[in-house]
Amino acid sequence: MLYVDLPTQGELRKLAEARDAATVSFYIATTPETQQIGAARTQLGNLLKEAERQLEEAGTPKRSIWPISEQVNDLIDDDDFWRLQANGLAVLVTPERLRSYRLPTHLSDMVQVSDRFHLKPMMRAVSMGQHAFVLALEENRVRLIEVTGDMPAREIKVPDMPKDAASAVGTATVNSRSASGRVQGSEGQNLRLRQYARKVDAALRPFLAGRDLPLVLAAADPLWSIFRSVNSYGHLAEEGVAQSPAQMSDGDIASASREVLDALNTARVAGVIALYDTRENEGRATSDIVMAARAATYGAVEVMLVDIDLVVPGTVDDESGVVTLVDDESGRTYGVVDEIAARVIRNGGQVIGVRAEDIPGGKPLAAVLRYAV
Repeated sequence: MLYVDLPTQGELRKLAEARDAATVSFYIATTPETQQIGAARTQLGNLLKEAERQLEEAGTPKRSIWPISEQVNDLIDDDDFWRLQANGLAVLVTPERLRSYRLPTHLSDMVQVSDRFHLKPMMRAVSMGQHAFVLALEENRVRLIEVTGDMPAREIKVPDMPKDAASAVGTATVNSRSASGRVQGSEGQNLRLRQYARKVDAALRPFLAGRDLPLVLAAADPLWSIFRSVNSYGHLAEEGVAQSPAQMSDGDIASASREVLDALNTARVAGVIALYDTRENEGRATSDIVMAARAATYGAVEVMLVDIDLVVPGTVDDESGVVTLVDDESGRTYGVVDEIAARVIRNGGQVIGVRAEDIPGGKPLAAVLRYAV
């Protein structure tokens, strides 16, 4: 089992805004297999030594370095912490505080020392959502199941949710063939099922209000098409689990829904690439780091794809967005693409973390602009 805890978009924005003269970001590959986790603990210790070296070279006072070292060493020695891990670990440290995030994505080991956090490696996990609700709808039962990464699925108890179709419409069965106005045969059955679906939708409405997570439907026809026709939630996924969930456990339903979420993420990236191609012809898209930095500084980036693995060392001017690139990383520089991404987030744009092969031309970034700059 993967144990995952991701920053929310609000937390990510606060991390992007944080500044401290001594800021260290560690990313290491981990494993959920506890007996194999020793290598990750050792690697964090090795990266800490590199961070201490860079901090000293940058002239950081020892009174700022030793609290960082102490916090990280305490984490390395915490057996309970290392017992529950995922595929990657982010450790973000200042002299005052240490934050850690267990990530489902596979990461390259790295340490970044600067006056700001290096956040790009987390952006794939944050932007490629694996958090959703699944509505498992059948005639004799209805379940709302929360799916989060690879954590165990859990059923959510929703107030006023109907128990089944028959009790929802006040009959012994929805399959009665006795005539009563329109309520007869298959037409009557569909009428009752539509009433049932409306009550399910009404129960979901206050629970889902204000959320933007996908709702995945698991159902067989006719409930599949009937619920979709009465649904009022704006984020019902077009694709779903098109089969009866009657014989499926919560875990089975979660596994099937993750395939739907993967397809949604793939389609989302494809949509950004298509938009990039269109806007590029209009002068409103760029893969040039210098131009993207300027656009991000002025709040002109609508959405951007970034390579989560590559680090381009340098600086970006706070006011003008002018980029200065350097050959080697140090405590006086930071990842330029990471800083561009942070500015996009701070200005209300979207950042999607991907691998290099998903970016047009294999560049470090691809930015779609709100307007030409």
